[in-house]
Amino acid sequence: MAQKEDTEKKIQQLQLIEQSIQSMLVQKQQFRAQQMETEAALKELAGTKEAYKILGNIMVATKKEDLQKELEEKKKKLEIRIKTIEKQENEIKEKAEKTRKEVVSEMKKE
Repeated sequence: MAQKEDTEKKIQQLQLIEQSIQSMLVQKQQFRAQQMETEAALKELAGTKEAYKILGNIMVATKKEDLQKELEEKKKKLEIRIKTIEKQENEIKEKAEKTRKEVVSEMKKE
């Protein structure tokens, strides 16, 4: 009986892990979208003489070099965030696979 309860707990853990993975996938997708927007902005900026920045509801002229530096920093931060999420995602997937194997093994014993 205790083994069945342990198996049920592992199944619940597995469900929570799956939810975490889904959450990370959504987060990674959002960061990738921001990364693409930043890369597009850098590309556009390279082909222009004037640069503008949106602050709240207004657009203000800014130095092209300053904006380019800011966008490059944002791009680097997004890359780091994506790598971090991917690392966490892989760790959680490994944990999920281990738990899944344990559950299957325990269910075969029953």
